[in-house]
Amino acid sequence: MSKSFDMIVIGAGPGGYVAAIRGAQLGLNVAVVEREHLGGICLNWGCIPTKAMLRTSEVFHLMHRAKEFGLKADGIGYDLPAVVKRSRGIAKQLNSGVGHLLKKNKVTVVMGEASIPAKGKVQVKTDKGVEDLTAKNIVIATGARARELPGLEADGDLVWTYKHALVPNRMPKKLLVIGSGAIGIEFASFYNTLGADTTVVEVMDRILPVEDAEISGFAKKQFEKQSMKIREKTMVKQLDRGKGKVIAYIEQGGAVTKEEFDTVISAVGIVGNTEGLGLEALGVKVDRTHVVTDPHCRTGVDGVYAIGDIAGAPWLAHKASHEGVMVAELIAGGHPHAVEADSIAGCTYCQPQIASVGLTEAQAKEKGLGIKVGRFPFIGNGKAIALGEPEGMIKTVFDAKTGALLGAHMVGAEVTELIQGYVVGRQLETTEEDLMQTVFPHPTLSEMMHEAVLDAWGRAIHF
Repeated sequence: MSKSFDMIVIGAGPGGYVAAIRGAQLGLNVAVVEREHLGGICLNWGCIPTKAMLRTSEVFHLMHRAKEFGLKADGIGYDLPAVVKRSRGIAKQLNSGVGHLLKKNKVTVVMGEASIPAKGKVQVKTDKGVEDLTAKNIVIATGARARELPGLEADGDLVWTYKHALVPNRMPKKLLVIGSGAIGIEFASFYNTLGADTTVVEVMDRILPVEDAEISGFAKKQFEKQSMKIREKTMVKQLDRGKGKVIAYIEQGGAVTKEEFDTVISAVGIVGNTEGLGLEALGVKVDRTHVVTDPHCRTGVDGVYAIGDIAGAPWLAHKASHEGVMVAELIAGGHPHAVEADSIAGCTYCQPQIASVGLTEAQAKEKGLGIKVGRFPFIGNGKAIALGEPEGMIKTVFDAKTGALLGAHMVGAEVTELIQGYVVGRQLETTEEDLMQTVFPHPTLSEMMHEAVLDAWGRAIHF
């Protein structure tokens, strides 16, 4: 059975299904091939279910603070299976929603394992046999999976990846989290809040190494206030597994110590899903498990594109979706702007939340730019105090000559919602004067964004 399309998308994650829908909107005949779940890792095993679980831990944390708000709450506890059930239910609901959207836009969905045997051809192994599809344009959106280091491989019992951590078979008592990127810190925050004795190990010189150093340092202090143990410049060399326990060999400063845990979460990065696609024979270049592309996600092989995690950093769902739209418009004959990586916000949903866009202070200095830096603390904001969330900071980095907003970095309550204000500002090529003249509503957390801009020029009012 052979079917011909204008565009075939391999992978129905946040990049793939969005590319397929946008292509269909533009009048293309589109097929999407998915081997597991519509919505991909993000919807089913990443962004959405983790946020559902983190919301539970946030509410649990607030319940313990009831007295501060003049409330009474006794016998506070949690039901872990119910927490997981809620999370999985939300993922299932949104998975069905993606299916509905694809059907509504008349996108052909083929469930199975795809390969590209030749240019313009996609072969799909389905549960009914092999299906051959053809298209002038093929979009690879196969995503990525958890990286596993030798000797630290997950087993689903004592050593977990993010998937195991989302459907835990028990509540960890003493937890080791290897890696302090967004995934590691979010799970550390969730389990620590629910009562696990949590240790985070990071090989770099600070946790959250992609964030501005000042924000990382502030976050570290907050985590330690929550009794989380943070060990930087540290490496887990070996895991010895026994009955109900893991002995971790932890190297720090040249010395190796042994420590016992009942659960380990490995969050040491991701690996692109490039296997079995036939990319090498096709002439598509792969570098360290990620497909090499130009700014418009073209692979160098005519009619073959790669988007999302498979195409490299930043590994963010919203970056994948935007690339999907861009590629669909390019295929349909449009002239879309390339996605600019440093204008994509990163968000980490731990407690406190962390969000950033653009250059850090150190990156701006490395580029030799003259800069002005502004800061404003949550303790100076009326809404933050009223919310009972006075711990946090907003930091802005500007070009001293042009007033261009180079970067913005935040830590504190709801900053993952606030960051988009600065993202829009960067997209519109906003200067400090534009932001200073903008009227921010009172009382809101967003007023701190205004004050952080004013502070860069020594004009902050409330600090």
